[in-house]
Amino acid sequence: QLQLVESGGGLVQPGGSLRLSCAASGFRLDYYAVGWFRQAPGKEREGISCALASGGTTNYADSVKGRFTISRDNAKNTVYLQMNSLKPEDTAVYYCAVNLGCGSSWADFGSWGQGTQVTVSS
Repeated sequence: QLQLVESGGGLVQPGGSLRLSCAASGFRLDYYAVGWFRQAPGKEREGISCALASGGTTNYADSVKGRFTISRDNAKNTVYLQMNSLKPEDTAVYYCAVNLGCGSSWADFGSWGQGTQVTVSS
């Protein structure tokens, strides 16, 4: 059974940091590109960034450039999203999913996890 599990979300003050984890079970995550996405209430799902199996990265959202960094730890079968300088508008449920590459919309990704809630508030 193929499954992704997101974790690491929580409540943080503006300017704070969180590190989200996307852990895979049942398959080798390093074979795939892994994307991070988020969805806030009343808004469309938004791509954040994507890590290629080769280790390269692609940014989807200009709003997080310079603040969010995606990385991989193949030994742990896990992909991370380091989030710094968080803003209230970053509040959303964050998801990870896999694809063969990064040059696709969210609809082309699969094996979605249940998401982890990130709330940025003072």
